[in-house]
Amino acid sequence: MSEERRAEKGLAPADDGDRRPGASEPFRLRFVPGVTPDKWLRTWAARMSDSPIDARVIEEDDAAAALRGGECSMAFVRLPVDRAGLHVIPLYEEIPVVVAAKEHPVAAFEEVDVADLADEDLLQDPGEVPEWEAVATDRPRPALPSMRVPEAVAVAAAGSGVLIVPLSVARLHHRKDVVHRPVTGVAGSRIGLAWRTDDDDPRIEVFVGIVRGRTERSSRGPSASTPVEGSGPQQRGTGGDGPRARGGRGAGGGRGAGGGRGAGGGHGPGGGGRGAGGGRPRRRPR
Repeated sequence: MSEERRAEKGLAPADDGDRRPGASEPFRLRFVPGVTPDKWLRTWAARMSDSPIDARVIEEDDAAAALRGGECSMAFVRLPVDRAGLHVIPLYEEIPVVVAAKEHPVAAFEEVDVADLADEDLLQDPGEVPEWEAVATDRPRPALPSMRVPEAVAVAAAGSGVLIVPLSVARLHHRKDVVHRPVTGVAGSRIGLAWRTDDDDPRIEVFVGIVRGRTERSSRGPSASTPVEGSGPQQRGTGGDGPRARGGRGAGGGRGAGGGRGAGGGHGPGGGGRGAGGGRPRRRPR
């Protein structure tokens, strides 16, 4: 009924803005560094032209708090996160890589085992990468200040250490004076889509459907237990809500040296030299 007709009948103005997706404030989405939601945002724009979406990057450690505090309705988070009061759908796994100076011995190899990095200075909290901490040589190491990923990458470029982050984070902060190589022996991190359990905004169901690849006519509702397949070279398969990744977070805007987890790296020196961490290289040289 038009507003004119409602006035003629003595009815109050319609207040359905909060009931229709797109009729109220923009739908607020946040995503941690390394996530590229472009394809989902394009689909949203095509299906929900009357509901603008406010999508922004958020630091890894702030994502869950932003959801609980109402700053956003949904967020792509790097798992694990505290799930209290949240629905979380696991999406895809990220490949860990080591980031090092371009002249570093790892540059000569296609991939490196974490044991080959045992003698390196890690530019993040060692507790964030327990696999490295378990094999690290017992020697004095310099005390390092807490750094964000761009800062840690700059230090790595100077040859003063390495960091282990997800491939997507390494690509995001890539520089000409650094290289990244896949690291074996370190668990990959996983990206998930999260929202509050008490948020009944119908646009949440729409966005979940978009991420899952449902057609616009699909009537299926969201479920927090079914994984979603991702795409892109940084992903390592998919999976359900299985065991949490053992790899610590890396240096990308979150804890430790800056935030993300995992990272890519190479092996020790080429031509049969010793590995980057003093161990004998296990992988084939480039």
